[in-house]
Order: sequence, then structure tokens, then C-alpha cells
Amino acid sequence: MKQLYLYPLMIIGFLLFANPASAQVSPPEPPAKEVPIDGLSIFPNPATGQKVYINTKAGKAKRVEIYNVLGNNVLSSQLTGNELNISNLEPGVYIMKIQEGKSSATRKLVVR
Repeated sequence: MKQLYLYPLMIIGFLLFANPASAQVSPPEPPAKEVPIDGLSIFPNPATGQKVYINTKAGKAKRVEIYNVLGNNVLSSQLTGNELNISNLEPGVYIMKIQEGKSSATRKLVVR
């Protein structure tokens, strides 16, 4: 009979004096800040032709990625000028991600 009480008492004793497990919690990383592109203009928007013009104050080379509403990349292009050919895009709403040097911007593009 002594043995039946001894085991639960030992388990309770171990649980009381055992160090509680703790996970390391690191602070969340702040989101990356988007550095805006100075003087960014996109026209025509809504686009009805086969070209969209992307102008910036600096006029440097740009990396342009266009995504559909499902998040699929439908067009990627490296621009040295300001003219982007969108003749392959179906009419609809798209998201443009533009990078120029360390600056970047996200804009909506409507194609009719």
C-alpha cells in the first residue's frame, strides 16, 4: 500500500521542483520600409493601347514586374527607357512593382 502512494508523491515532487521549460522569444523584425521613387508617373492608366510610359525624376533603369489579381507574375521586364509593352496583357486589373536602384513602388494598373 505504501508503494501506491509513493509513486504519485514522487511525480508531484518532481513536477513542483522541476524548472519550467521556456522558449526563447525574439522580438519581431520590423517590416522593410519601401523607399519611394521620386517623381514616379505611370500613364496612360487605365491603359487602352499597347504601351505604358513609366517616368521618374532620376530616369535610371527600372525593373518592372506585373502581377494579376491572383498574384501570378504575368510580365517581368528590365526598362532602360520609359516605355513598357503591355500588348500581351488581357483587359483587367494588375499590380505593378517597380524598382529603380534602391527605391521601389507598387501601383495598380488597369488595362482596357
